[in-house]
Amino acid sequence: MKPLRAPRRLLGTGLAGVLLLSACAAQDGPAGSATAPPTPAAPGQVTAIATVLQQGDGPPELCLGGVAESYPPQCGGPEIAGWDWDAVEAESAQDTTWGTYEVEGSWDGETFRLTEAAAAPTERPAPPEDPRLDPDNAGALGPETSEPEAHELQNEVYDHLGALSGWFENGYVWVTAVYDDGSIQRYADDRYGADTVVVQSALRDIG
Repeated sequence: MKPLRAPRRLLGTGLAGVLLLSACAAQDGPAGSATAPPTPAAPGQVTAIATVLQQGDGPPELCLGGVAESYPPQCGGPEIAGWDWDAVEAESAQDTTWGTYEVEGSWDGETFRLTEAAAAPTERPAPPEDPRLDPDNAGALGPETSEPEAHELQNEVYDHLGALSGWFENGYVWVTAVYDDGSIQRYADDRYGADTVVVQSALRDIG
């Protein structure tokens, strides 16, 4: 099951030249081939509050992106290894089992492996507001960029990075990745330019 991601809008063509130049720049390497975005593993334990869902005989998945508010819900994400439905409270309907939990484990770039017992979600203090939301720190896509042009770039970044969600705010394209140790952000800076894309990590490092 593929992760549900934020709705996309394909509007405008004003950035087509910019995107083409970005793509060409990404191909300028020793072998002359395009480089794929990195998929970093976490060096230590990571945590998240997320829905875990299993459909039929498929593996349980950690839904770090959007969750469709249907019954049963629909979502998808990386496989979560070491999961035991008998150890948690969960709901089941129409061959689907799910629940929302605070999970802690390891991330190897493909699979989340549970290393601590899953728990009911706890309320965390709100993180400090990102300074890039301050109008005085607006991104490179400033007021001169039209909404259709901004959404066109948002869609290109969203798809290329395989993001869980994406939106445009205060002159930046914001995207959420499963996990970023900084290498995806550096990749985005090289490909799209500094102060253009903000990469946020769904899995948080512990400690």
